[in-house]
Amino acid sequence: QVQLVESGGGSVQPGGSLRLSCTAQGNIFSINAMGWYRQAPGKQRELVARITHMGTDIADSVKGRFTISRGNSENTVELQMNNLKPEDTAVYYCNAEGYTDDDDFGSWGPGTQVTVSS
Repeated sequence: QVQLVESGGGSVQPGGSLRLSCTAQGNIFSINAMGWYRQAPGKQRELVARITHMGTDIADSVKGRFTISRGNSENTVELQMNNLKPEDTAVYYCNAEGYTDDDDFGSWGPGTQVTVSS
C-alpha cells in the first residue's frame, strides 16, 4: 500500500505564492509518474503538473507561473505556485503511479485546499 502525504496549501491573495509538497510512502520499487491535479467546485479534476520518466507535463493555464520539481527524496515532488489567480482556487490532489516490490500502484492523496481571494 502506497500512501501520499501532502503539505502546503492555504489561502492567499491574488498575485501571491504557495508551495505544495507530496511524499509517497510505502514499499515502493519505482515511481513512473508523480504530480498534482486539481478540482474546482462543479468542475472535473484536471492535471496541473506532473513528472514522468519522459519529462514534465504542465497545464497551459499554469505555465510560466507554476513549477514542479523533485524534492530531496525521489519519492517527493513539490509544486511552487507563483502569481496565483482566483481561478486557481481548487482542491489540489497529489497522484503517483508506479510499482511496489510485488504489484503496480496508483494512489491519490487526500487533497489540500488552495484558495486565492482578495
